[in-house]
Amino acid sequence: MPDQSLSSIVIFAVFALFALAVFAIVVLKLWELIGPLVDRTLQGASVAEYASQRMRRFKAQRRQDDEDSLEDLPDDTATLLSMLTVTSIVVDAQDEVVRSSPDAYRLGVVQDDAIASEEVMRAVHEVRAAGGRRMFDLTTSTPERFVRMPSEAAASAGVVETASVRRPNWLKVTVGRINERFVVVLIDDVSDAVRFGQVRDSFITNVSEQLLGPTEALAVLADDLERGGADEERIARDARQVRDSCDKLNHMVADLLLLIKAQEPVTPSSANRLDLLEQARYVADRLRPQAVAADVVLHVDGDEGVIVNGESDQIRTAITKLVENAIGYSPRGGSVSVAVSRAKTGDHAMVRVLDQGRGIAKEDQSRVFERFYRGAEQTGRTKNGVGLGLAIVKHVALTHHGDVSVWSVPGSGSTFTLSLPLAR
Repeated sequence: MPDQSLSSIVIFAVFALFALAVFAIVVLKLWELIGPLVDRTLQGASVAEYASQRMRRFKAQRRQDDEDSLEDLPDDTATLLSMLTVTSIVVDAQDEVVRSSPDAYRLGVVQDDAIASEEVMRAVHEVRAAGGRRMFDLTTSTPERFVRMPSEAAASAGVVETASVRRPNWLKVTVGRINERFVVVLIDDVSDAVRFGQVRDSFITNVSEQLLGPTEALAVLADDLERGGADEERIARDARQVRDSCDKLNHMVADLLLLIKAQEPVTPSSANRLDLLEQARYVADRLRPQAVAADVVLHVDGDEGVIVNGESDQIRTAITKLVENAIGYSPRGGSVSVAVSRAKTGDHAMVRVLDQGRGIAKEDQSRVFERFYRGAEQTGRTKNGVGLGLAIVKHVALTHHGDVSVWSVPGSGSTFTLSLPLAR
């Protein structure tokens, strides 16, 4: 019995191999017949490449069909869409974006020809099914590809993470149905108005707090003079306190004026092209006496011909605040370096200010660009600051369509990086 079982297995294996060989011969013969036809159809591409090309053509054709349909809209509707000053998006029955304003991508509402916001997509479905319109507020973040993250300073120091500024987008969204096939999304960006309200409220609160110091110092001096009998040393001490408070108040007012100016929008043009290294050298020449008095060596170096579009006073103010900050936190005998370079991406310029100071604690790094924020680690040269310097730098960066970031480790100094788009 075992011999018979073994013989059956051998016979089955032989027949299986024979059948497989016959099948392979048949496939080869068929390929000889249809291979040239397949090659002509694929036009030298692989099957996967051919399928991908067909899919792209299918989508392009469908988008073209949708755009052709859009041309059949009533004249008044088409005219209204073309005249709208707000951001507009048209979505078809397959939930694909067939027409969109460029700002919709920058605001993070559209990505890869599709609605990126679940809330907006939900409103599109509701309007398509039931008609009417939906109105709601939406807060988005600008996508990474539209925001320059100047992390090269940190990368060069062997550190990946940096703290950078970000601006949310506050939007008012209206969704309505054009016809049974298309839905329109209208977006009104009210971010500037919201930010203005925040700045106004913060200004009133913080300025009120800052005014308490001078008024309290004046009250103490007035009490001593009114009562009489106070020795000259005490009156002189009170007078110094009044002077220090007045100096701080003057500093605050000057910085507030700079902060207001730093929020004026900047439009790139041939009339406002600036050599960034020249601006850095100008600032360094003005601050060198301050550095010498603090026993800090100030270096400036970088690439020649790095051109940006900008308002010279604002750019100089931003660099000045970064260098003053670095000098103020540097120990005697330390050094501050200012380096100007092009980013590796080739579309941005960078001004890096490096110091050898105490560094900034990680929990403070995300707050250093806030108005009136003061960290716990102050030096004798920075104790009278009001916390507006880095806020001014932030607003200069944002109004110039750039960014500012900080890398720091306590005990190892700090590197602040101002990133600006290269001139067009």
